[in-house]
Amino acid sequence: MRATVTTYDAPQHCTAVTPPAGRSVAMDCFRTGKGEESSPMSLVEAAIGGAILLAMGEAALEDESLDMTGARAEVRIQAGRYFETVNVVIKMPAIESDEARKRLEEAADSVSIKHSFAPDVAIYVRYDYPDEDDD
Repeated sequence: MRATVTTYDAPQHCTAVTPPAGRSVAMDCFRTGKGEESSPMSLVEAAIGGAILLAMGEAALEDESLDMTGARAEVRIQAGRYFETVNVVIKMPAIESDEARKRLEEAADSVSIKHSFAPDVAIYVRYDYPDEDDD
């Protein structure tokens, strides 16, 4: 198994190279770096959102009538010295069937990254469908 390799390039700047494609992701510290790249925290947020959407997309592939195109995950981590709260809002496309919604939401709940935080980290996930009111 190949590992992602992260190199400290310059003051408060790193580059990670991810397998298998060898793509790179630059990051820096928003407080002490230039703030021009993604921060490690924003990459964790992106990973959570991506994992959830990909799991839901995989579940949607099992039903040709489901289309996850346009779904968005908005993830915000609140942290002091340690992670405290993870808030996720999934903006869903139109999914008519309650059964299909349940299947997609169960797929989202199953992602390992979501269950990899310390037990005292609160994780909140909300699904917003276009036919529901925000009241």
